[in-house]
Amino acid sequence: MSFTPDIRLFSCHYTSQQSCAEAGKELRQLGFPENIRISRVPCTGKLQEITLLKAFEDGADGVYVVGCPPDGCHNVKGSQRAAKRLEAVRQALHELAVEPERVAMYHLPRGLHPEFIEAGREMNERIRQLGPSPF
Repeated sequence: MSFTPDIRLFSCHYTSQQSCAEAGKELRQLGFPENIRISRVPCTGKLQEITLLKAFEDGADGVYVVGCPPDGCHNVKGSQRAAKRLEAVRQALHELAVEPERVAMYHLPRGLHPEFIEAGREMNERIRQLGPSPF
């Protein structure tokens, strides 16, 4: 049986700005997985734990966040706040006996870089290995 994971990406507006141009057409041409749904946010530091957990409730098999580099955040410490909140979500999943690897944080530079594509591929492969979400 083939499994195509439902993956949600919450990405900083500044980090994903060029990546999401033309509705992500260039992303797809470069091999970004089509099963990843992108939600651009003004700053990942504004993401709340409940938003990430709600993605699982809504059917996601995996969730990841792409924010600015910790030392180069457009909003000073936004991506650092996001990383702390993501760690709280990982802990909550662990306490629920769900693989904490289903959530991840990537700190990437602005623009369309190979690292943005690679993060999507890496997350897609990780969730394929873990299988469907238990939620």
